[in-house]
Amino acid sequence: MDLANMTADLVTWLQEEVKKAGSKGVVLGLSGGIDSAVVAALCRRAWPEHCLGLIMPCHSDPADTADAWMVARHLELPVVEISLDDIYDRLVLLLTGEPYAGQRSLALANLKPRLRMLTLYFHANERHYLVVGTGNKSELAVGYFTKYGDGGVDLLPLGNLVKSQVRELARYLELPAKTITRAPSAGLWAGQTDEGEMGLAYEVLDRYILTGEAPPATRERIEAMAACSAHKRRMPLAPPF
Repeated sequence: MDLANMTADLVTWLQEEVKKAGSKGVVLGLSGGIDSAVVAALCRRAWPEHCLGLIMPCHSDPADTADAWMVARHLELPVVEISLDDIYDRLVLLLTGEPYAGQRSLALANLKPRLRMLTLYFHANERHYLVVGTGNKSELAVGYFTKYGDGGVDLLPLGNLVKSQVRELARYLELPAKTITRAPSAGLWAGQTDEGEMGLAYEVLDRYILTGEAPPATRERIEAMAACSAHKRRMPLAPPF
């Protein structure tokens, strides 16, 4: 992969798509993870005067917020931090009738990325910006994202890059070493990791996506995950009549 050309092409693509939409710039969520850091670096190059990062902790590990600020400072990226703790607690109480106490329900966990999506679009609408997402090809392939949460975006610059390629790009962009080596996590609950929740190592998933090679049981699992999440990757269906 020619990283210099890839970077230049992605920056140009971001510029062209924003202009096509008649928008003025971009907004993105900054989590402290590698995907959001790479997207932030690309957006900063594409729209240096019209690029905003949002740090949106929601009962998050303080280390994640600290890492997000570290990336923002490294890129000299304008950011706004907005805590979603209180609104999340109120929503959980409204929906369940019980105070939030760290429950590990997937339905409750998915409220976090959906609140972030609402926050991103508010700031995008205020500025006439587009929302740039951080999903990569590995996650998209198996549906490892929240529908109308982190999947609710306008542009996905990493959508054709698997996780290992994103890591290569992060090194080329000279992002902080801590960002590149930290364990990927959506921050849905304490100790949660992407690979632990998926039950798959990114290395195995990437190899299957790029080459079709995987042990039979792993191939079956990946294909089942892709089939079950197909609804996430398409527009809502209407009757064919």
